[in-house]
Amino acid sequence: MSDPRRALPSVSALLERAGVRALLASSAHAVVTDAIRAVLEGARRDPALVPSGDGWEPLIAREVERRERPSLVGVLNATGIVLHTNLARAPLADAAIAAIADTARGYANLEYDLERGERGSRYVHCVGLLTELTGAEDALVVNNCAGALVLALAATARGRETVISRGELIEIGGGFRVPEIMEAAGTTLVEVGTTNRTRLDDYRRALSPNTGALVKVHRSNFTVEGFVSEATTSELAPLAREHGLPLIEDFGSGLMVSLAALGLTGEPTASEVVAHGASLVLMSGDKLLGGPQAGIILGTRALVAQLRAHPLARSYRVDKLTIAALGATLALYRHPERVMREVPVLRLLAEPADQLRARAERIAQALVAAGASATVVATEGSVGGGAFPTARLASHAVALEGRAATLEARLRAAPRPVVARIADGRVLLDLRAIAAHDDDRLVASVRDALAGAPT
Repeated sequence: MSDPRRALPSVSALLERAGVRALLASSAHAVVTDAIRAVLEGARRDPALVPSGDGWEPLIAREVERRERPSLVGVLNATGIVLHTNLARAPLADAAIAAIADTARGYANLEYDLERGERGSRYVHCVGLLTELTGAEDALVVNNCAGALVLALAATARGRETVISRGELIEIGGGFRVPEIMEAAGTTLVEVGTTNRTRLDDYRRALSPNTGALVKVHRSNFTVEGFVSEATTSELAPLAREHGLPLIEDFGSGLMVSLAALGLTGEPTASEVVAHGASLVLMSGDKLLGGPQAGIILGTRALVAQLRAHPLARSYRVDKLTIAALGATLALYRHPERVMREVPVLRLLAEPADQLRARAERIAQALVAAGASATVVATEGSVGGGAFPTARLASHAVALEGRAATLEARLRAAPRPVVARIADGRVLLDLRAIAAHDDDRLVASVRDALAGAPT
């Protein structure tokens, strides 16, 4: 049998085919040409990939589509982890999306005072809402919580010492470690206490004329149990005031309302942390707050003004789209009866397990009708994003039988990608982090994946 690769067409010959010429009407010539070369290269490597007749056109079309797909796309999060850091954490509320669109389509008063008719400051936006909702004297929004920590220490303790408990020298996502972030601000860490026990006197003994700040890091992404103790913010605040030092608390999660009614306890709200007396409170905008990525700094007027005037503040400033989305999200918290419905993260966390089961059953029925082997199984989801690390959320998933690794890969390659997980040899589509309005999209993506996955 002769090798089909000996009769491969040339690039120019394929460009003349009707189906390929049609692609050129909507795609750049260079993209189509590169796609043809890629398809031909695949055929040279594997004779099984050499098509017959008009089979070249669909191969080239798929390669063009793959090359033109943006690298950042929306996905369906079927992992069961609500605040999935790899999947962009919090989905935005409709109000935030509308605010982004309104601000993006034209000009905005980002740094213009409409009342005075003169130059203004981007730092005034969101301040009123943040102080109203948390009780802080002032606020500053930067690009993320790590940036907020660097700015706070650079403005208060650069060239000086910062006292922190050994039990709070934690690692956050992506391999970044709090002590390394702090050292990048130009401060020298003074570690006190032990991994499991740190007392107020440990901080007191560490103070010196070269102390610039006290730092407390909320351990939100793990727990320490057993023979443990720590100095609370309420205990540290008088010590800091006595010595004229700022007490900086990295709160992290950004929780604005209690979730105790959902069985999620142990995480303080932002207003509670502020009330405990820290000089500066730092938190994220895209975790439990449910807004865009941002670092939110709450604190005294004097210290926030000091941070606002620091040269690094410009390096960490946010753009108009972040400000628009954050402001719209914060405004929802003025309405406690609405916020749990309108902030997607809170709505996903609050959805009862029996509703998830009913949705899973409807999805499974639709997939069985399409020829899939699908059943409903009970699962456990999680909050994610370093919040409520031990909490388990009762959930339900659609379990798909078949070659799990192949199917999971095809789900990721669907027009609307689905990120799922594999357990016990089956692909699980956990609904805890899937909004109900995305159920039909999920079914469509699974059908697409099943159509091309071997069983």
